[in-house]
Amino acid sequence: MSQPAIAIHGGAGGLAPGGLSPEREAIVRAALHAALSAGWRVLSDGGSALDATVEAVVVLEDCPELNAGRGAVLRSDGSVSLDASVMVGSERRAGAVAAVRRLRNPILGARAVMQHSDHVLFAGERAESFASQHGVRIEPQEYFVTPLRSAERQSATHSRAASRPSDQEAGNTVGAVARDAAGGLAAATSTGGMTNSDPGRVGDSPIHGAGIWADDATCAVSGTGWGELFMRSAFAHEVDAQLRLRDASLRDACAAALARVRDLGGRGGCAAIDASGRIELPFTTRAMPRGLIGPDGAPRIALFDEALSG
Repeated sequence: MSQPAIAIHGGAGGLAPGGLSPEREAIVRAALHAALSAGWRVLSDGGSALDATVEAVVVLEDCPELNAGRGAVLRSDGSVSLDASVMVGSERRAGAVAAVRRLRNPILGARAVMQHSDHVLFAGERAESFASQHGVRIEPQEYFVTPLRSAERQSATHSRAASRPSDQEAGNTVGAVARDAAGGLAAATSTGGMTNSDPGRVGDSPIHGAGIWADDATCAVSGTGWGELFMRSAFAHEVDAQLRLRDASLRDACAAALARVRDLGGRGGCAAIDASGRIELPFTTRAMPRGLIGPDGAPRIALFDEALSG
């Protein structure tokens, strides 16, 4: 048997030391702890890495301070448009939804696509109806929109014409990676995209090989950052390629993949776990809410450039 482990992130960028009120910071930290606990319960009961990552991401989607599910950023028309994906390292099974507006937990829609269809990616209204047929809860748009995101959209509208993310706003996508007791790896990623972007825009989060990857022989990766550049650099698959083709360490593989994003002018981060259970949580922004539970079962989290702690 393998030692189970789980790691999560709440998005690279989007936060800065001193940029959160104590109340808001407490909400984020509580969500990280709750997500880790939800995933770890699955793993400690002998459950799968897939179920663990999905359970963790559901908790993060429900946190209004993070950019996924409730609290997702608003597009240029004031709507939310949500993307999510899952991937399992055995046989590289995968599922995703893109441009959905009513799924309470898009990550459950992504899992439904993987488990109940012959396809990988469903988009728009068909993704919503398919997920609903398989028990995923539907909510009105009003459920997702928070006063914070409305204010952010107004600020973005008045401050710039182009939808180019800054270090402050290109974050809070959520994700999780895990290894279960059978040695299986899985990843899950969910996002609301970029503030004030075109309502039809789809980023890297539902694109396997860009914002997510999992292969039991190498690693599981959930990325976060400027999606267009993560797609153009095949970010998550690059981590896999560094391990598979160059025999790099997980740390070096993540660094090399982030360097490809940097060379295109972007920043970001990821949660990654390799076949041996080693975890990396690198980021090149000023912050990335993150956490992990390793073989000792102790949760450790951090928000900014600080050591993980309980």
